[in-house]
Order: sequence, then C-alpha cells, then structure tokens
Amino acid sequence: MIEQGYPLAYADGFQDGCDSGNKAGGSLFDEFKKDVNRFNQEQDYAQGWTDGFRQCETEQESIQRQVRMSIEQQKLQQQTKSNELAEQHALEQEVMKGVDTSSLKSLEK
Repeated sequence: MIEQGYPLAYADGFQDGCDSGNKAGGSLFDEFKKDVNRFNQEQDYAQGWTDGFRQCETEQESIQRQVRMSIEQQKLQQQTKSNELAEQHALEQEVMKGVDTSSLKSLEK
C-alpha cells in the first residue's frame, strides 16, 4: 500500500483491520488486532483500520458462504446417488417378484 502512495499509518491500520475483519468473518487463522492508542490518535490509522476491517470481513464472509454452499452441494449429490441406488434396488426387487429362482440354488458352492 505504501508503494501505491498510502501513508504508513493508513497501511498499518489497514493490515490490522484486515486481520480483525478476517477473524470477524470466520477465519480460524487470523487474530483481532487494533492499536487502540493509534486508532484514537491517528486519523490515517483509524481510517485504514476501518477500511481494512470492512473489506476483509466481507471477503471472508463470502469465502465462508462459498464453502458452506459447496458442502451442501456435495451432500445433495450424495443423497441423489443414494436415492437412485435405492430406486434401482426397489425396481430390481419388483422385477424379480414371482420369478422362481429355486433352480439357481444348485449353482452356489
């Protein structure tokens, strides 16, 4: 951010706010960070922290939502496959009703 022309205090605040936003959004790998003294005394740090928090919390929530959707899609696919197998088994049972298979017993060892 500094290379892009942002003040050091803003960049520091943005990084701390982003880590905090990630944590608030559900990340297990980030920690809440906020230099309260700088936040209260340095406008650039406070603005950077607020901007970073909002942006990263939103991004983290989006990631969490996508993960939950992916898990639900996998569950749905597994349930669909299970239902198809159950239907196939029921159809096979229906087809075999009334068929005399006693002569096939001699094929078993």
